[in-house]
Amino acid sequence: MIRNIVFDMGKVLVEYDAMRVCRHHIADEADRQQVCTAVFVSPEWVLLDMGVISEKQALRQMCGRLPERLHEAAALCMRDWHKYCMETVPEMDPLIRELKAQGFGIYLCSNAGVRLLECYREVIPAVECFDGILFSAAEKCIKPQKEIFEHFFQKFDLKPEECFFVDDLQLNIDGAKACGMDGYCFADRNLERLKVRLAGLAADMRNGK
Repeated sequence: MIRNIVFDMGKVLVEYDAMRVCRHHIADEADRQQVCTAVFVSPEWVLLDMGVISEKQALRQMCGRLPERLHEAAALCMRDWHKYCMETVPEMDPLIRELKAQGFGIYLCSNAGVRLLECYREVIPAVECFDGILFSAAEKCIKPQKEIFEHFFQKFDLKPEECFFVDDLQLNIDGAKACGMDGYCFADRNLERLKVRLAGLAADMRNGK
């Protein structure tokens, strides 16, 4: 029986667009694209999510792929991305509250750097309903690696078979399933379809299935 709903953050609970901070700090469109790619579509960004590189070191390596005239812009975008790039998905707030009222444990398991530990409460909907929050950087591994799911289950003393994972990437759902946790790929962003699936889980819990 499913007793816990586990959410990803980006593109599930929170909208994310790296270009927002680039548009704020950079006037030229070509320069925006160059900085966005160098900073946010980079191996260093993955390493930040894994918690194995500092932001200072990451920025230094990112700037190595940019002309010197864009180094300051890259630093500003790196400094301020959390202020501009994330927006709460408001429709998820009532859904989370309903799931909590139905008796589900509510959890988050997300690939995210240590910066999010300081500001996640500002963007996650119904954050007070969450029973546990895990960010990849704190665990030194990322989805879909089996280690992050194993750490998640151990940290919150959960049984994989009693958890249901909602993520926007199928490879992360596949990684969760390989560890015993079923899930739903929210790539289509169809909230009504997700609600139907979750309603079925709620009905099963009420009926003891």
